Formats: sequence, structure tokens, C-alpha cells
Amino acid sequence: MKYAFSNEQMRRADAAAIAAGTPASELMERAGKALAKAVSDAMERKGLSDAIFVCGGGNNGGDGFVAARILLDAGEDVCVLCLADRFSAECERARKAYYGDVLREIPRRRYGVVVDCLFGTGLSRPIEGENRALVDFINSGVHVIACDLPSGLGECGIAPEVCVRADETVAMGQMKLALLLSDGADVAGRVSVAEIGISSEDAGAEVWEAADVRNFFPKRRSNSHKGNYGAACLLAGGAYSGAAFLAAGACLKAGCGYTKLCVSSQLFPYAVGKFPAVILKEFKSIDGDILGANCIAAGMGSGVSEQLYVHIAELLGMYTGTLVLDADALNTIAAYGTEVLEKKTCRVILTPHPKEFARLVGKSVGEVLADAVHEAKAFAARCGVTVVLKNNRSVITDGNRIAVNPTGSPALAKGGSGDVLSGLLAGTCARGVRPFEAACVASWLLGRAGEIAAERLGEYSADPTDVTACIPEAIRSL
Repeated sequence: MKYAFSNEQMRRADAAAIAAGTPASELMERAGKALAKAVSDAMERKGLSDAIFVCGGGNNGGDGFVAARILLDAGEDVCVLCLADRFSAECERARKAYYGDVLREIPRRRYGVVVDCLFGTGLSRPIEGENRALVDFINSGVHVIACDLPSGLGECGIAPEVCVRADETVAMGQMKLALLLSDGADVAGRVSVAEIGISSEDAGAEVWEAADVRNFFPKRRSNSHKGNYGAACLLAGGAYSGAAFLAAGACLKAGCGYTKLCVSSQLFPYAVGKFPAVILKEFKSIDGDILGANCIAAGMGSGVSEQLYVHIAELLGMYTGTLVLDADALNTIAAYGTEVLEKKTCRVILTPHPKEFARLVGKSVGEVLADAVHEAKAFAARCGVTVVLKNNRSVITDGNRIAVNPTGSPALAKGGSGDVLSGLLAGTCARGVRPFEAACVASWLLGRAGEIAAERLGEYSADPTDVTACIPEAIRSL
């Protein structure tokens, strides 16, 4: 498992490393060496003959001056562009040690590799004036490498209009959360982490890998039966039929022993024979058969109604398993009151996309995404639930632990993908996996299945049924 850290956590880690006896100059030398190697590798890989480092006056600029000096020592054709007139102590030291050309005006020529050492994590304001011109120049490079973080990229991965768009980013010390969230996945390019001797004592966000997910798919015993793998019950459909079927199809692929689908009387005739392996039931009320499931998922395609709110309240007050609330269950809670979550007898997982989450917390989507990790964690802690805040890189939290899912594809940006996740999540929880871990497992598998579907059919054409069909390959690859 890997971990990702906020900018503030990394600043504390830097300070701790220095306090423990590693000079700041030594950390900068290590960072510069790692950056120099990335530039050298890119020049060789891309067949490019020159590089220019665009340096600011802070320590990110200092990393660039060190890297440029190292490459000059190696005989490479490099120079520095720096318009700053004030420098941090370490940047000043690195600047004086650099003996090559320093340009004080933006050149007209186009360079092969342009290295962004302008701001890194040290920016807390919009980029304007001459710095905006520098960002435009950086983005003109044949191959753009960002040092630590593309300049302009916000703490939670929001990229403003003026932002470096890198082909690759070298994160110094540890992975930064901003490189994973929202726009970060687009503007950072290929991300590598340079080990420079910095470790954080703060709890970072977990970034699950295939090896972590594999632990939740142990080899099955030959002497086992369907009762060993739990039962999932889906309360879905009513307003929309497709959501119920997508969730059921995905749940069948998750490995639980029983998949039950409870639908409205209007939808029931259309569901007959749709999935022979699913136990189909006409939903009339919350009964013992439903409550006997190891996991219940509700809300997919149900429509917003006061009656659904009553059923949710009944489940929260009577059920003792794991309850997954998605889609219209979330919109219904937002409409009729989140206080229903306060008194519950079961474990609860909420799977909102940003707009659904915004309704739950009474904020705008922009406010949610501007601090997605904090918003999700605070709500999860306050309500005692696990939240999967779905996005291109979903944030998963139980109010204590935090994870950012690293898998996914734009192919998943289609209606119905969330229903597939709900089915996967229900089937995973039914097997006895705890809510936070189940959310990480299901999110990883959905993302990986989306990647496989996109590889086969393209990001435009792959739809949620194609993603469901790729779930077995995603699991088998483990």
C-alpha cells in the first residue's frame, strides 16, 4: 500500500527531517539529483537535446538550480530561466552554486524539455502577471516535467485556468494528494515519487494497490457452499429500471453466495428472467427475508419520495448488517433530513457523487471539491458512516481512515457506473468484508474494470454493461 499526503503534512515532514539532523541543503541536493535524472531520462527517451529550468525564488526553484547544475556537470545543454528577485535561503545557496546561463527574459525559442520549478506546493494565490507568462512558456515545451507539483495546481487537485500541464511530475519525498484528486490526474501526467529521506508521521491517505485488494479474494475452499459467502439484497428500481439491473449484474460478479433483487410491482414483470441467478422478489415492505441479508443496498433508480424515506428509517432502526445507500436514497435523505442517520443499528456506507454529496451537506459542488477530503471525512465522522465520495479518483473515509482510489477511466463517466459500484459493494460486504475495506475493494475493482473496458472498446464507447463484463478479468488479474 502507498500513501498520499497533503501539502501541509509534507511541510511538517520537511521540518521534522531537518530537526532530526538532515540539513535543508542536503534535502535540496537529493531532490535536485532526482529531478536531474528524470530530465536526463526524458531527453534520452524522447530524443531531445536541450532543457530549460523555469525557477522561482522558493525552495522549488532551488531544486531546479541544483538539477541544472548536475546536468551541466554531465555535459548536457541546459539553462535556467528565473525572473524572481527574492530568494529563500536555500534557493539562494543553490543559485550561487549554479554556474550556467540564467535568462532574465522569456526566450522566443522552443525547448525540448521544460522543467517547472516555479512554485510547487508553495503557492496560495492565483498566478498572474509575469508568472502567468512563465506558465504559458512552460506549457509550450515539447516535454514538460513538473518538480513536486505542477505550478498552480490547488491543494485538492483543482486546476485553475492558469496552471502548468505536465507530461510527468516528480513528487519529492512522498506522493501528494493533489496529484491524485480531480484535475491533478490530468495536469500531472505520469507521476513518480523520488525518495529523498522524508517520511511523514501524519496518517496519509491510503492508496490501495492490486496486492492490497488481492487479500480480500483468498482461494476458496473446495468444501464450501453458497451459504459460506453471504447474501446481498438490492432494493432498487421503481422510477428507473436500468439501475436495478446494473446493480444486480455487478453483484453477481462480486462473489457472494446469494444475490436478491427486490423491485416494485411495476418493474417486477420486466425483471422476470433477466438474471436467472438472482433471487427476484416483488417489494412490498421491509420484512424478515430482506433483513436477513448480510448486506442491503438501496436507492438505485428508486426515485425520491417520502415513502422511500420511511423505508430507509425502518432499515436504519431495525437492520444489523451493512446498509449501502446510493443515488435516490441519498437524494431522499437530503430532501427529508439527514438526522435519520443519527440513530442506527447497522453499519452504513454512503456512495454519493459530488452533486449528491453537496445536497447532503448543504454546500455547492465547487465548495465540496475544493476540500473533498476534509468534507467527506467530517461528514463521515459526524454521522458515523463510511463515505465513498465518487469522482475520477474517489475519496473513501470512515471519519478516521482516508483512502483515495487510484484506478479508473473516463469510460466510467456515464450514467449507471454508480449502480455497478453499488452492486459490487453489496456483494463484497455480503462476504463479510468490513465497510471501509469493502469500499476500497469495490472502488478499485470498478476502476480497473473500467480501464479494461476502455482498452478494449475505447473510452467513448464502453458502457456500464461492458464494465460489468470486465469485472471477472479485474478480479482474476489479482
